[in-house]
Order: sequence, then C-alpha cells, then structure tokens
Amino acid sequence: MNIIVKSMDSDDEKKGKAYVHWKSWHEAYESLVSKAYLDKLTIQKCEEWAFSWPENTYVAIDDGNVVGFMCCFGHGEDAPDVGEINAIYVLSEYYGTGVAQQLMDIALEKLKKYSKKELWVLKDNPRAIAFYKKYGFYEDGTEKYLKNLEDTEIRMLMK
Repeated sequence: MNIIVKSMDSDDEKKGKAYVHWKSWHEAYESLVSKAYLDKLTIQKCEEWAFSWPENTYVAIDDGNVVGFMCCFGHGEDAPDVGEINAIYVLSEYYGTGVAQQLMDIALEKLKKYSKKELWVLKDNPRAIAFYKKYGFYEDGTEKYLKNLEDTEIRMLMK
C-alpha cells in the first residue's frame, strides 16, 4: 500500500471521491441515520456534489483508486479565526491503515493559520469521536439536531 494524498483535480478523482462518500456513508452510518436519508444518498447525488464543490478537497489514492477524502476550509469574514474540517471519510477496508491519519494531518496543516479549529460529528459515532480526540479535539457541548438524518451532531473544537 502506497497512499498518496493530493488535491482533488481530475474528473476520475471526483468520481472516486463520490464513490467513497456514498460507500462510506452506507458502511458506517447504516445504524446511525435514517434509512430514508441513506436511500436518497445515491452515487449520482454524491457525484453531483463532488463536481459542484471540488474546492478544498483532498483525496487519498492507493494504486490509482480513491480510498478516502477530506474537506476543510476557513469560515471567512463571519469567523476569520476559525477553520473547519468538514469531512474525513475512508473506505472500511482502509480502517486502521493510517489513511485517515494522513488525511487529518493534511487538514491540520491546511488549517494551521486558524487559531480555532472545529468539526461536527454524529453524537452516536464513538469511533469518529475517539479518532478526533486523539488529535486534541474536545466536545464543547454544542449540539444540533439534523431532521433529515434523524440524528444529532456535536461540535468538537481544537485550540
């Protein structure tokens, strides 16, 4: 395994990102979010998103195939000191291989100019919460209920 993490550029990378997005949600969130939401989360919808919002997205590639991705960005004028990790997803067969760590390392490097870093994670996702805690993120007590998912997200911060 020789993972390369790079900015998402080509159409093939966008299609690969879409597949990882679709597949990882169906693998990891089947017991966490509403079936109705997952039924609507099609590969076509994920491709539409990948092609519509390619900015600030980095893909992990193994042997020419996208196996994970990460998206991060600054909040702009609304909160110029806050950077957000919007997504880190990895195919389940790459759990425990260091791919998620590589993506997190790139995210933190891209967000290093921000004094505060945040992310949102499903409250009932202990695996992801534990992963983020290893990097120094902590739960700040802020929650939001997402009606379409029928689940609650919590905010985690890093200073």
